[in-house]
Amino acid sequence: MADRTEKQAEQGHGRRGITMAADLWTSVVSLAGVALGGGLTALAQRATQRSAERVEERRQTVATTESRRAEQIDVLKEFVACAQAAERAAYGRPDPWGDDEDGWMTETGPVMTALWTASGNVTLLCDEALREPVRTYGHALNAAVWRDIGDVEVNEHLEEAKTAFMNAARASLAGA
Repeated sequence: MADRTEKQAEQGHGRRGITMAADLWTSVVSLAGVALGGGLTALAQRATQRSAERVEERRQTVATTESRRAEQIDVLKEFVACAQAAERAAYGRPDPWGDDEDGWMTETGPVMTALWTASGNVTLLCDEALREPVRTYGHALNAAVWRDIGDVEVNEHLEEAKTAFMNAARASLAGA
């Protein structure tokens, strides 16, 4: 009987070892599951954060592009308005003219200053492709206002430069 008690004790001790090993493996597997779940959660949060950052960057890029385009449209409108005022001054120039016929020179000086300021704004804020057409149109207007165009009619003198500017402005805005 003593043998039997020893065998039962050994078997019980063996069962306890198996039970402890199973408990240990259960704990290890559970801990590994928690670690894996935590890692996957961290990766998912990082991916979500990066996606949100990319969306915000795109939104800011679009907002900046829209803002710049609106600014370019504003300076182009200003230039066109100043060009029209200069054209009116060219058509309204007294002939022959002397000192300051009916205040024409007094009125025309600020008109031309505004034209050159608007021209500089276009050069500064708009596409590089507009630089030459704006300069050429501005010089053509200046020549028309001060009658450095000989016997050529004002509209005839301005037509080519005006058309080139308008085409370049349209192309610039279409690409912006």
